[in-house]
Amino acid sequence: MNARKEPATAGSDASARPPLVRELLLVAGLSLVYKLGRQLAAGHGGEAYRNGRGVWRLERSLQLPGEGAVQSLLLHGEGLAHAANVYYAAVHFPATAAFLVWLYVRRPLHYVWARRVLAAVTAAALVLHLTFPLAPPRMLSATGLVDTARVYGPSVYGPPETDGLSNQFAAMPSLHFGWALMVAVGLIVATRTRWRWLWLLHPLLTLLVIVGTANHFWLDAWVAAALLGLALTVARRPRRTAAAGRIAARHVPAKDRPLVGAGR
Repeated sequence: MNARKEPATAGSDASARPPLVRELLLVAGLSLVYKLGRQLAAGHGGEAYRNGRGVWRLERSLQLPGEGAVQSLLLHGEGLAHAANVYYAAVHFPATAAFLVWLYVRRPLHYVWARRVLAAVTAAALVLHLTFPLAPPRMLSATGLVDTARVYGPSVYGPPETDGLSNQFAAMPSLHFGWALMVAVGLIVATRTRWRWLWLLHPLLTLLVIVGTANHFWLDAWVAAALLGLALTVARRPRRTAAAGRIAARHVPAKDRPLVGAGR
């Protein structure tokens, strides 16, 4: 009888949710621009191979572990290599889409923040793809690495000379890793469960997959992480989650509420 409910504060989150149709059109437009940009970057095979050999030599001069050390683990069994190829082909886009959909429904403020960060990282990546075409290690004989997708399947790429759907000379930065890292960061920020740090397993597994399948160099992931860090620094993170709003909506004893006109 002496307890009253505070008004729900989650309404501020709901009011921040952008119109769905606008978001769908925005995503479609960004995807179209990105696809167009990837196509504009195609046709620079010679430069991409030179850059690839340069990145390989740079990694060796930095004494980074060879990508072959990860691939050798996958080649112990055909099933493991096949599973890594499936993960590379099937998890990247669906996981990121599911992440954005969940934020849109449950954490609208965080959705807007995450969408801006992902858009900034993707735009920066497109600029690098245009200015620094890079052949992945699976295309370079100097690396001695196996194209696991071609050998064990499934493969999402055709021959680079005739592949009209994707630009295979866009290895740096790795958006597979950049997006996976943002999914983990976004879920850690937007949730409060003590298990949320386990989401870091997603970018870790993604890193092992993209390197082990010879689709990316180590430095491709480093550059993606640096771009994401820069975008996160610039973008303003929401100060509270919807979960915090629910906590604020608990019953508050009426005697603890300030009286109107008190102190006059």
